[in-house]
Amino acid sequence: MPGTGVRRLGAGDYTLPGLWVALVLACLSFTPSLLPRPAAFQGAVVGIDAALGYGLGVLGAFVWREFADRGPRQPSERSRRAWRVVAVLALVGATLVGRRWHVQASRIVDAEPESAWATLLVPLVGGAVFVLLVALGRAIGDLYRRVSTWLARRMGERAARATGLLALVSVTVLLASGVLWDASMRFADRVYATLDGSTPDGATQPSTGLRSGGPGSLVEWDTLGREGRSFTGRGPTSAEISAFHDGEPALDPIRIYAGLSSADDTEQRADLAVRDLWRAGGFERESLLVVTATGTGWVEPSAAGSFEYLTRGDSAVVSMQYSHLPSWLSFLVDQEKAREAGRGLFDAVYERWSRMPPEERPRLFVFGESLGSFGGETAFSGEFDLRNRLDGALFVGPPNFNPLYREFVEGRDSGSTEVEPVYLAGRTIRFTTLPARSIEPATEWPGTRVLYMQHASDPVTWWSPDLILSKPDWLDEPRGRDVLEDTRWIPLVTFWQVSVDLALGFSTTPGHGHNFSGEHVDGWAAVLGIDDLDEDDAEALRQVFRREQ
Repeated sequence: MPGTGVRRLGAGDYTLPGLWVALVLACLSFTPSLLPRPAAFQGAVVGIDAALGYGLGVLGAFVWREFADRGPRQPSERSRRAWRVVAVLALVGATLVGRRWHVQASRIVDAEPESAWATLLVPLVGGAVFVLLVALGRAIGDLYRRVSTWLARRMGERAARATGLLALVSVTVLLASGVLWDASMRFADRVYATLDGSTPDGATQPSTGLRSGGPGSLVEWDTLGREGRSFTGRGPTSAEISAFHDGEPALDPIRIYAGLSSADDTEQRADLAVRDLWRAGGFERESLLVVTATGTGWVEPSAAGSFEYLTRGDSAVVSMQYSHLPSWLSFLVDQEKAREAGRGLFDAVYERWSRMPPEERPRLFVFGESLGSFGGETAFSGEFDLRNRLDGALFVGPPNFNPLYREFVEGRDSGSTEVEPVYLAGRTIRFTTLPARSIEPATEWPGTRVLYMQHASDPVTWWSPDLILSKPDWLDEPRGRDVLEDTRWIPLVTFWQVSVDLALGFSTTPGHGHNFSGEHVDGWAAVLGIDDLDEDDAEALRQVFRREQ
């Protein structure tokens, strides 16, 4: 830049302070967290972390120069040579150690480690992402300088700076107030609403009045949405359930659903679903299950199907849609909608159920997975409310912000861990990371049974902004069964690592991460009080739903 004595950086030039911080964050990105990462994914994380570190280093150097009241200095070739030597040694060492951690983490989550040759993708992808992100940042900076220079010629340097500052503040306010975010989410909602009009393979319009969208249903097939059509257009038949129970008689399960297009708002959708449930005879079945769906309205096939198999089809399952957005976006933006849907649907069902003579009421259960567990919880104020109004509940993969979940975990009995807590000696609420093997405490469980299923390696459950500055109990206690012992808490870093893990939570093998398919069999057996389920039968049923994923 003429007249300042500062050399303008070329496309291949990087400041040394930025490179040092970039190197530190790039190496820290290899530290183990909850889940193993594919090499290409790890490379992208390395590149993003390095770019963030570079920006922080450049910013820190600028602030330091401002306090020191001096301009930038050209680093010596010796300093650059020292950085290159340290960078090569540090990155090679971090990559090798990261590879060892990847192999160990893959094995404990029952996954096959990637080939050692795949590790070559880490520096290739990481370097490309770093260069692209730094180039993007510089392009934005160049654009700002060009605009400022153009303004300075027309209104003077001081006015140009003021105008630039005003623009910066305006954009910041728009972002902070949610205007741009809300606009982005509305656009995403329109995009996913288009996809909601399709019908998944294998789902056909029901030919029975026991399903929403079928003959005589109050809910039209075309209004159910993609996931509603998947739910009512699939599922086990009485013949399949009977075959599983060695030919014993079984009923065709009832499945009721209301889509976003089925009624105008949450209250009307809940009312419509309950009226359709009544029409289909759902309140005449032995067991009635209220499900708070996730994201796009998805009802976990393993959860609904295993409930129907274990109740011999003498059951009804009711749910409704509250969003077009997929699970990962719903996790971020649709918490209030999940709350309204969970509370609205259960209250509507309970209002009709409570008016029935006690001896004629079906057993009443609640299910929610992921964000659905958040919605399912919101209909209740605490342990006594759950016990007084339900026969049982199964909450799976609860997010860390679930209010009742946090209440039970933080109020756990002394000596129990955050990963497998024991609450009030397990009289109503119990937790498990492996329902097929253990649910603590191993004592009698009379009355209402509420079971939380969670995995030690599930980032959805352990992600929290508190990780930024506070060490969580689950990293202060002995590690869970599928988390590396080498996993450590590092301020800021652990928060970012677990945040990155969220993108991989759904891609693990069953029994790890956020994948619970098949495990619902054992969860429901516990909640329903089926203590004599044959292990061979249980495993056969687990495989049925694992194949459906």
